[in-house]
Amino acid sequence: MAPITAASGPGFGIGDLIWIFFLFSIIQPLLRQRWIESARLKMMERLEKKRKSRVVLLVHRQETMAFLGFPLLRYISVEDSEQLVRALRMTDPAMPIDLILHTPGGLQMASLQIANAILHRKGKVTVIVPHYAMSGGTLIALAADEILMDEHAVLGPIDPQLDQLPAVSILAAVRQKSKDEIDDKTLILADVAEKALAQTQQQVEALLRKSLPPERAKALSIELTQGRWTHDYPITCDQAAAIGLPVKRGVPAEVYELMALFPQAKHGNVEFVPRIYRPGPAKPPARMP
Repeated sequence: MAPITAASGPGFGIGDLIWIFFLFSIIQPLLRQRWIESARLKMMERLEKKRKSRVVLLVHRQETMAFLGFPLLRYISVEDSEQLVRALRMTDPAMPIDLILHTPGGLQMASLQIANAILHRKGKVTVIVPHYAMSGGTLIALAADEILMDEHAVLGPIDPQLDQLPAVSILAAVRQKSKDEIDDKTLILADVAEKALAQTQQQVEALLRKSLPPERAKALSIELTQGRWTHDYPITCDQAAAIGLPVKRGVPAEVYELMALFPQAKHGNVEFVPRIYRPGPAKPPARMP
């Protein structure tokens, strides 16, 4: 009688390991992102219950989203304005809104759409700035009833930029030369720059009239749009209050926990043990899968 032997099948080779690794590389970032989004929602709900408000986030960070690990740089876009205005439309007009802003700026059209939607709300709108809200972010903040800032957070000027150049500087350069020395493209750029400065100043003045007297609103709108500072100049919490903006120092603790759930691409130079060193029991950071 012949011995019984196990049926032989195809072996488990290096090709199978490569496919398993490839599938894991796709699935793991998706699971991690799903966990992060769930944690964000829970933290937002916690903050809403505490402040009895509708919490909306407009956060732009350079996050690693894809499995290949490419960081995505983000800014205020028309998609942001569409989604944010939709969130406001879904909220009772009298209900308070807490808008958490963390952005380098973006499209003026999109920023102005958001600002106007905030401006016309009946309920109180509070903009919360844990780190920075520059350019278009500052434009949005001006429409709020109150701006809560971390003591080290900053806002920024709102002077329009054309072809990555300050509009006010383009005009200054053109005015120093005769028209015979300037090419047609530069003259056209200067014409657009003049229009951009005028309309931006007018828009900012309209937003500032919500919290300032007309004369002060006009003076501050000129200060913010006409190139007194460079575009990346940091307007601190104290300076923002000094020039008349409705600023208060202090950000709810939950906002910092929310920001921790927007991990940046890991290519920076700052590292530390993620533990709170203060009197009393230390709270461990949230773990990500």
